[in-house]
This record gives sequence, structure tokens and C-alpha cells, in this order.
Amino acid sequence: MTEEKKYDVVIIGGATAGMTAAIYTARKKLKTVILTKETGGQNLKTDRIENFPGFMTIAGKELTGKIKEQVDRYEVPIMEGVEVEKIDIHPDGKDEFVVHLKGGDIYEARTVIIATGKNPRLLGIPGEKEFENKGVSFCPTCDAPLFGGKDVAVIGSGNSGLESANDLLKYANKIYVLEYGAGIKGDQATVESLKKTGKVEFILRAEVKEIQGANFVEKLLYRDLEDNDNNELNVQGVFVNIGWVPATNFLNNFVKLNEYGEVEIDHKTTQTSVPGVYAAGDVSSTLYKQCVIAAGEGAKAALSAYNYLLEKDKNK
Repeated sequence: MTEEKKYDVVIIGGATAGMTAAIYTARKKLKTVILTKETGGQNLKTDRIENFPGFMTIAGKELTGKIKEQVDRYEVPIMEGVEVEKIDIHPDGKDEFVVHLKGGDIYEARTVIIATGKNPRLLGIPGEKEFENKGVSFCPTCDAPLFGGKDVAVIGSGNSGLESANDLLKYANKIYVLEYGAGIKGDQATVESLKKTGKVEFILRAEVKEIQGANFVEKLLYRDLEDNDNNELNVQGVFVNIGWVPATNFLNNFVKLNEYGEVEIDHKTTQTSVPGVYAAGDVSSTLYKQCVIAAGEGAKAALSAYNYLLEKDKNK
């Protein structure tokens, strides 16, 4: 049995961009629904945000809660724990869309806003999937307290990797930061601060090969690219921080993507290659990936969708 619902706007993604878009479409009296795996997205993985206007510092989870309060105020339904399988043009030839969920539910939409963000980039090595939530983590904010007194490895020396190391400082006994390249990529002031603790060791030119253990992580194997030696670290945790990939698998060539897998948009309107479909936040080709920019792009997408429907109804 499938469930069919009709909306002016279906927003796919429930983080900053998606929820901001919902606030704006609701204020324009457009019937709106948010479809999302999890409300909050990447914000839930951020311990503190210090560059969002109005707050000197705020936890990502707290900011998410405040934005959601506004969404709830406008009585926009958030369908959480759902996953979109694909988007189609309406089969009746209407200039509308059908959003299919895994499991069979169907949502008809006059416009669609894609705000699915990004997912962690995987190492693709043996043991990574097997030990996820058994010592392998992509979220230091969520899991750092579980590693009190333990030795851990952080993969990647970009700012997200350095932030992981910083989050782990007050819990872990020893922190190894492994970087494939010959230099540390993140903020140098943070690097110096981490080095001064005496708890953080940077290992450069390291190719991570395998994660091993019995029931939980026990070892990390890597190859030294300088001397070609194979080495191992006795660690009880591995935090993977090698970047993010756009969450666009469900699109299946429905809209145009760029070389990075991001949804190509008109930066004036956030419209995609398909009229009536918009994209906002980290999933889009907008240059800078910041929470405050995602909010602005979500608002822009909502207002563009409103104007699109206004013009469409005028021409009926």
C-alpha cells in the first residue's frame, strides 16, 4: 500500500538549508513538507559554531533545535527517517513532479527543493564498514566521550581532522593524526596548539591500508610512502575525516551535476537544470560551504519557488 500526498513544495533534506527554505515557503502560504533521514544533518556533528550571526558560540545541535522551533511554529510537517529513491516528472504530463520514497510512498510536488547536504567520504579499506560504531567513527562530537583513556587515530589533517583531534583531547590518551600528503592541510595555529599538548602526533605520507580487531578496533595498518614500510598503530578508535561527498545518489541524472557531484544551480535563483527544481546548501554548486550560507541559499530557493509558482499560476 502506498501513500500519496500533494504539496506545493517538497523539500528533500532537513538541515539548515532545508529548514530555512520551509520557514520561507510556509510564510508564503505554500503547502510544504520536509522529507529527511535526520533533522539537523552536518550540524549535529559540530560541537560549536562561532560564525553564525546572533551567536558568539552555539552547539550545532542547539542551533538545529532553534531553527526547528521556527519550522514547527509554521506547522510544516517533517517526515523524519525516510529516504528518497528518485524524482520523476509527473506521468500525466503535468509540469509537476513525483518524489518516490524507498518503501513505496509517493509525494506529488509542484516544486522541489533539494537540500540533502553531503555525506562523509569513506576510506574504502578493509575493516572500515565492519567496525563502524565499533571503534570507527565519522563524528567526534558524537563519539569522543567513548574513547576516554584510549589511543585513537584521526585520518586526515584538514580542518575537520584537526577539529576531531581537538574534540578528542579531553578524552583520549594519545591521538595520531595521519595524512596522505607531505604537509598538514589545516589551520596552522590549530596545529601548533595541538602539538603543544604533547598528546597529538602527526604522521605524514601515510597510506592507510586496513583496520583490524576482534569485536572492536584494535589496530590500524598503514604504509609509509617515504620508505615503503608497512606499519601498525595499536589504537582503539579510528576517526575518518577525509572530506565529504554530495548526497545526490537518488537523483539518477534527473538534474545536471558538476564534476564534484554537486547539483549545478543558477546562483541568482538556485534553480537547477530542471525548471521548478531548486537546490540549496552543501549539495549545490555554491562556492562556499558554510552554515550561514546554507541558510541564505535555502531562503533564496524558497523565494524562487514561490515566484515560479506565481508566474505559473498567472499563465493558466
